[in-house]
Amino acid sequence: MSKLTDDKTESNYQGSALMRLLSYMKPYIGWVTLCLVLVLALTFFDLYRPTLIGDAIDLFKVRGDYDIIVNTSVKYGIVLILSLIFNITQTWVLQKTGQRIILTVRKDLYAHIQSLSSRFFDLTPVGKLVTRVTNDVEALDEMYSGILVRLFRNIVKIIGLAVVMLVLDRKLALFSFILLPLVAALTVLFRWIARKTYRVTRTRLTDLNTFLSENISGMRIIQIFGREKRKYEEFNDKSRKLYNAYYREMIVFAIFRPLIYILSIFSLMIVLGLGSREVLGGAISIGTLYVFAQYIQSFFDPIQELAEQFSTLQSSLASAEKIFTIMDEDALVPEAEDPVILPEIKGRIEFDHVWFAYDNENYVLRDVSFVIEPGQKIAFVGATGAGKSSILNLIGRYYDIQKGHIYIDGVDIRLLSKKQLRSAIGQMQQDVFIFEGTVESNIRLYDENITINEVKAAAEYVNASHFIEKLPHGYEEPVSERGATFSAGERQLLSFARTLAHKPSILVMDEATANIDTETELLIQEALEKLMKDRTTIMVAHRLSTIQHADCIMVMHKGKIRERGTHQELLAQNGIYKKLYELQIHHAVTA
Repeated sequence: MSKLTDDKTESNYQGSALMRLLSYMKPYIGWVTLCLVLVLALTFFDLYRPTLIGDAIDLFKVRGDYDIIVNTSVKYGIVLILSLIFNITQTWVLQKTGQRIILTVRKDLYAHIQSLSSRFFDLTPVGKLVTRVTNDVEALDEMYSGILVRLFRNIVKIIGLAVVMLVLDRKLALFSFILLPLVAALTVLFRWIARKTYRVTRTRLTDLNTFLSENISGMRIIQIFGREKRKYEEFNDKSRKLYNAYYREMIVFAIFRPLIYILSIFSLMIVLGLGSREVLGGAISIGTLYVFAQYIQSFFDPIQELAEQFSTLQSSLASAEKIFTIMDEDALVPEAEDPVILPEIKGRIEFDHVWFAYDNENYVLRDVSFVIEPGQKIAFVGATGAGKSSILNLIGRYYDIQKGHIYIDGVDIRLLSKKQLRSAIGQMQQDVFIFEGTVESNIRLYDENITINEVKAAAEYVNASHFIEKLPHGYEEPVSERGATFSAGERQLLSFARTLAHKPSILVMDEATANIDTETELLIQEALEKLMKDRTTIMVAHRLSTIQHADCIMVMHKGKIRERGTHQELLAQNGIYKKLYELQIHHAVTA
């Protein structure tokens, strides 16, 4: 898998981002069409109002009848009222449609993130993903809620004004357009500079959010080691870079729009100068000159608005490019096209000459083979980095192997449904993650099939009910982020209850009792014995005292199974296991 970079964004997504964004509008094509019809009507009203007044000026000059002014005022008022109604309707439809599209994009992005493999999250900072789902998706809002329609409106308005001006007086119109090549050149230049500027801004924002996510989570370590000043300097540096990026955006915009405004003034001066001579010469009427003066202002107004809209569009496209780098990440652990659904997962696990490397090069498992029968209790021991936890990750298919086969109940794990497979595996880990919510929701994980009675029964099994029932609100007690108000042992007991409530066929315990004191560990031993009965159980532990009663202990060393057997058999072999055991006994005595 390629690591996400901003270079990838720039090289691969220049031409496709806008088309992919437009594809999200297809389900709402009816509402979009209505908006475009309203835009055409509003553009017609914009073109009609100056002509209405210009004709009134000429008629009043000829007839001197004030009824002309009254009739023109009534017509003008009707046009204004219709414009107001159409504007309100267009804004309501556009905002509603835009928010629906943004909701769809956000849901699609989050759903795709959930489908990605563990390796992706190993390589990608959390802050970057948070930025994509929040800031970058929100940056699309203005594009869907106004920019595209206003772009259409301004382009139609510019074309309409040009046609009407040419019809009224071709000579005066051509003089009005004399500065258009310069305007077009400035617009192209602005678009190129703005695109680069907005890319830098989105990258700086991602860097800052990544820094905040990491350092706020690790604030305790920062304070323990007294690194507040150093981290503040790093934050100040990243914040200053983001400030400079935004500043460059403002400079680009502040230069472009005034330039267009000055060119519009020059064009107006040309029209008024030449038009006045034409009026005095009787070539055109004063009403026509008034219409031209209004049209010149109206002609450059949409061009000025295009500057602002291009600015916002470039920001949206820069965000879209970042979003689509995530959307185009392939799941390294893909679901089979027609996955096998077993009637029941009994828990027979077989590794057949398995080779595995996280980076496809440096193998952490080398030609590993073993069979675990349903209901057996198997333990893996060995030094750090021997490959114990990797075996557990492969059983749940969080990674795919490079060579060999892994079978669950005789079926290759790559052919099984990932959802069925993982729902049959109960994992109890050393690093427990507790979600914000309540005690009940953390045990149930919002699975409506698990009743409150089952939640309480699971908590009682692992003796978690002892501290839960002492809480002010019991199972409805609010839980803060990461369960910060609970001790490490209490969080571990909650994770035990969570696992039991989901009734797995296979139990996986990765140093599951490492954070539990001896007294608490003794309390859960009986519950664990009940739980492991008739269930395939796989344990990883550094404390050999916790796995002595396993049916089979496998000793891992440098990615291979070096020894296997019961506790007594391994001691008799006088090998790696015996050395580990003696080291722990010596450490316990000296401690």
